[in-house]
Amino acid sequence: MIAAAMADVIKLGKARKARAQAQARAQADANAARHGRTKAERGRLRAEAERADARHEGHRRGPVIVPAAGAEGGDAGPDAAPPDDGDGPT
Repeated sequence: MIAAAMADVIKLGKARKARAQAQARAQADANAARHGRTKAERGRLRAEAERADARHEGHRRGPVIVPAAGAEGGDAGPDAAPPDDGDGPT
């Protein structure tokens, strides 16, 4: 009698290499989709993002308060202590 047909032998090194190549190809395709845009496409996407941002900002309830440069978040009156620099007791 003839024995049942045997499965093909798979070389693990070749299988790993093929899987790595497939992953690299998928990463390359993702990079091409993200970075491989024409100037017109980039401009259109930038304009869409700006419109979406403006629409989002337009829904704010109150004015945007931007702290002054160097302000540490508190009232710095004449009696206020200098900000702690974090290196221990002075």
